[in-house]
Amino acid sequence: MTAQPEHETPPLDRPTLLVTLTGADRPGLTSAVLSTIATRGLEVIDAEQVVLRGRLVLGVLLSAPRDHKQLKKELKELAEQLDVEIDVKKGVGDNEPRRKGRTQVTVIGAPLTSQGFAAIAGRIADTGANIDRISRMARYPVTAVEIAVSGANTDALRTVLALEGVRQGLDVAVQAGGLYRRAKRLIVMDVDSTLIQGEVIEMLAAHAGREAEVAEVTERAMRGELEFAESLHHRVAALEGLPASTLDDVYAAIQLAPGARTLVRTLKRLGYQFAIVSGGFSQITDKIAADLGIDYSAANELEIVDGKLTGKVIGQVVDRPGKAVALRRFAESSRTPLSQTVAIGDGANDLDMLAAAGLGVAFNAKPVVRAAADTHLSVPYLDTILYLLGISREEVEAADNLS
Repeated sequence: MTAQPEHETPPLDRPTLLVTLTGADRPGLTSAVLSTIATRGLEVIDAEQVVLRGRLVLGVLLSAPRDHKQLKKELKELAEQLDVEIDVKKGVGDNEPRRKGRTQVTVIGAPLTSQGFAAIAGRIADTGANIDRISRMARYPVTAVEIAVSGANTDALRTVLALEGVRQGLDVAVQAGGLYRRAKRLIVMDVDSTLIQGEVIEMLAAHAGREAEVAEVTERAMRGELEFAESLHHRVAALEGLPASTLDDVYAAIQLAPGARTLVRTLKRLGYQFAIVSGGFSQITDKIAADLGIDYSAANELEIVDGKLTGKVIGQVVDRPGKAVALRRFAESSRTPLSQTVAIGDGANDLDMLAAAGLGVAFNAKPVVRAAADTHLSVPYLDTILYLLGISREEVEAADNLS
């Protein structure tokens, strides 16, 4: 038996009518146009509307009536009454289908300059791809726009736009389009200098009078110049003898990255799960997880004997490979395919985790990490991750106002 298609595709050669309105936006314009069209009993094939600084652009694609000239006349009269411009053009068929290779490009700037935006559009055109739609995701504290592109090789476009983004001082994220872009359901974050500002081990070392020494080793490890486990043991040794109560003092001084609570709150509403994985210490990260409602957590454990730090860690070190192992464990526990995970980090010990995730985001990261990640963000606001997932600031604020 031959399978029949579930839906019949409309003929490509049927007459259609495109009605376009431009003018100062006010209530009732769209209704007036559609009411005039409705008298003909026509089929609406497509419609789009956008308002920019009070200026309305409305487009409606219709099945063409036999008396399209009369309808055109009526719409021209309506345009005079409403003090807008209405253009009516007869043609054939629907919109051309988008070419294969759908890609979503997110451009973030503070500010987003016209020169930079033009350069990004130019590089997209240079690859032979087409811009199908542009929409704003945020206007403050950064400007973010999303560009729907078709006819592109996603990997090649990512390379081209990454270079142009650096030249223009913009963050540019390039992701494969389609349904699965919206299906990322587990967020795994590094903690130090990602979820929180600063490095916990340096804050602890400050209490021991050895902050500068430890900070220098931390910086080299994050750049990938030192093996992480070795550097960790060296730095933890500097904490020997500190009272365990110092951990409470450090936790009280921790500042979250701007936008951290917004990111977690918004995505938790949408059913996402969160995990943190850190080369830092469970005595701190467990409290952070409890405070934010984080679902999973993994970190190193400082040894404490008689109320003092011994300068050692207990158990296996959570290092670069260990972070990727933790991500896979969290994905399995949450029943999330790896393709639907997002990893966020800044240091060389995050590289394996970023590579294993469906989307790896370098957040204010070291050069070696920026070069390896799927995309990078150089603004200090962690909630800009939302724009990469197709969630706008207006949607975030609307949800907050309802709660």
